[in-house]
Amino acid sequence: MLRNPTKHPRVRRLVSAAAAATATALLLAACDGAAAGNQAATKDASVTVAAGDITTENFNPFSSTALQPTLGVIYEPLYWYNFAKQSEPTPVLASGFSWNAAGTDLTIKIRPGVKWNDGQPFTAKDVAFTFNLVAKTPALNPSGLAAIAKATSDDTAVLTFKTKSLMQEPAVLANQAIVPEHIWKDIKDPTTNLNKNPVGTGPFKVKSYTPQSFVLTKNDQYWEAGKPTIKEVRYLPVTSADAASAALVAGKVDWASAYLPGIDNIMKSGKNLTYVNTPVMTTVIVTCSNSALGCTGPQTDPAVRKAISLAMNREQLAKLAGGGVAGVGSPTLLLPGRDDQWIADAGTAKLPQSADADAATKLLDSAGWAKGSDGIRTKDGKRLSLTVQTVTGWSDYILINDTLKQQLAAVGIELKPSQVSWNEWNAAQTNGKFQLSLDSVGLGASTNPYFTYNSKLATTNTAQVGKSASAGNQARFSNPAVDAALTAAAGTTDPAAQKAEYAKIQGIIADQLPYVPVYVNSMLTEFNTSRATGWPTKDNLYVLPAAWKAWDAGIVLKTIKPAN
Repeated sequence: MLRNPTKHPRVRRLVSAAAAATATALLLAACDGAAAGNQAATKDASVTVAAGDITTENFNPFSSTALQPTLGVIYEPLYWYNFAKQSEPTPVLASGFSWNAAGTDLTIKIRPGVKWNDGQPFTAKDVAFTFNLVAKTPALNPSGLAAIAKATSDDTAVLTFKTKSLMQEPAVLANQAIVPEHIWKDIKDPTTNLNKNPVGTGPFKVKSYTPQSFVLTKNDQYWEAGKPTIKEVRYLPVTSADAASAALVAGKVDWASAYLPGIDNIMKSGKNLTYVNTPVMTTVIVTCSNSALGCTGPQTDPAVRKAISLAMNREQLAKLAGGGVAGVGSPTLLLPGRDDQWIADAGTAKLPQSADADAATKLLDSAGWAKGSDGIRTKDGKRLSLTVQTVTGWSDYILINDTLKQQLAAVGIELKPSQVSWNEWNAAQTNGKFQLSLDSVGLGASTNPYFTYNSKLATTNTAQVGKSASAGNQARFSNPAVDAALTAAAGTTDPAAQKAEYAKIQGIIADQLPYVPVYVNSMLTEFNTSRATGWPTKDNLYVLPAAWKAWDAGIVLKTIKPAN
């Protein structure tokens, strides 16, 4: 499946499971096979990164299944945003930009002296070509980026939009990999090409690939003087937290992003291990909410969705599934603390942590859901029974579902958890073939709430059940007032005016709950400092450091330095 390049890749969760013993053994066997190379890491200034599934050699920067370092390490955007904090965008392949007064023309100045890793010069023509390719290829453009681009000189590109499009700025500037015209003009189908020999501007390029591991080597053509100082980066498949923990403790992996229960004890058991927690995403129950678009089941009733939220003991969920590192979320779907400036009503800044079974019971009673003899409610002859899906191996989410099953039973809701493969989970959620699904929200084109709200709530970003809602609104939510507020917010750069529109949206989604928030995820990232230093720390979050994070990974790998 191809993804909208303005959207973040799905979080690659590495979570503990009893069945991971086999995966651990396979990982360590693979690591031992590469042990000589990794022992030479200190001499050769190389590091090893834990990756997900690497069985397909895919470096297509337009593909949702591209290998982990494709975006940011091999290919670069024009600018980069740090999601770890509120900050201004950092120039990458661009040196400046400006809008015309109408907000329809975006002029981009290109950084001078940049070369592709094959030695060809990077120019504004490559920028124009990239955006025109996206505009004319619907499969690359599910969000409908409506811009025509033109290189007016070697160092200037102009994107012209049909209407005022100020809020397209982060998507254009910081969430689109720029590709070389001299390569991609001859690619017949950019939606399926695996791009096995990628030509990018990033700090590293591909040296070798096998399904067991692949290696990147320093791009000697890189535009930033003196960077990178690391010569090679090896990626190894790590598909569970048990495997990640074993590899970290054994010194086989230098950088991993895994939810590790009892992480402090794990860190103590290995030399030179450290970690950071950067929670920026909210775990939510995605509901197929809209019967008009083909959703079926009790969850299409707003009263049921509200009852689920009321019956939820989030304190217990955070303790059991969040491992003590989950944070308190907000019904606004924003991040308490970082996003306080955008939360209009202080009363909706944070979610209630304890269950209110009485309120949930009254709500379901008034909505006509009556308790049956077995304790499960019914209405019009149909049981209040719901299936919730998550991915096999995502043990924190599995534990959420198992705990919720007990919590919701107290108010007469039957919850049936299911575990499926990532591909099945993603296809069901994208195509609307589900009732409830656990996922995370919160990474958009920038930290402005528009990008979460537009992706997850706009009618234009959803689809009839059976058709792909890959633009983001997989809850199939549609509300004219929300659409109007999004249009108004997109038409201004005034934060006060935008906040007023977001207040309208926040009131509606707190009432309708197409996404039922649970808690703010932990985002644990672990490092081995024996071979490289300069990794992000709690006091220096110069990136959002997850190893899977598009764009940020390139910043990390060109910043770290050999330990010796």
